[in-house]
Amino acid sequence: MQHFAENLTFDNLFQYRYDQLIQQEFKHKGKWHEFFGNKHPLILELGCGKGEYTIGLAKANPNKNYIGIDIKGARIWRGLKTCQDEGLTNVAFVRTRIELINFYFGPGEVDEIWITFPDPQLQGSRERKRLTSEMFLQRYREFLKKDGIIHLKTDSEPLYTYTLEVIAENDHRLLFSTQNLYTHRGEEVVKSIQTFYEKKWLAESIPIKYLRYCLSHG
Repeated sequence: MQHFAENLTFDNLFQYRYDQLIQQEFKHKGKWHEFFGNKHPLILELGCGKGEYTIGLAKANPNKNYIGIDIKGARIWRGLKTCQDEGLTNVAFVRTRIELINFYFGPGEVDEIWITFPDPQLQGSRERKRLTSEMFLQRYREFLKKDGIIHLKTDSEPLYTYTLEVIAENDHRLLFSTQNLYTHRGEEVVKSIQTFYEKKWLAESIPIKYLRYCLSHG
């Protein structure tokens, strides 16, 4: 409970109830550049957990703005504390379910989306809950720039294969893919940031899959 109370003190955390979102438009929707005080590219990380990847990207790219999104307030607290301790001004967090993400961002406002080690939702009945399902991609299309990039980094072979199938079936544009990131030459930026669990999986010799793509607009 202490973390939830402390979360209320951070000015770079935004969390609203569903009834609030439908009654009044979120104040920064379409205007995140005003919050950050610049017009730098805006990048999201979905299911950011403790914000390790969001913060890693923000530190490596100070001329871009990053927003980590997760429903777990205790996890986000860790990312908020790191931002505070390290004086990072190009990071914010939104505590919400991904299903409600469209309430927070305006058309063409987001340049990139990172989906890093999401729950693969392997049960067939939960396919629509996969963050790379066409249902979610339709949501992302509403606020992602026309040539905006989606990145997927995962240890799950089924999720990786499923995402490639979604891309092919819906004529999205695959830019790059690899079933084993760390045996591939290049992609040093993608390799340079590793979460706690990614390091754990690498230590267990579990291949890390990675792909990036753009959505079709036909």
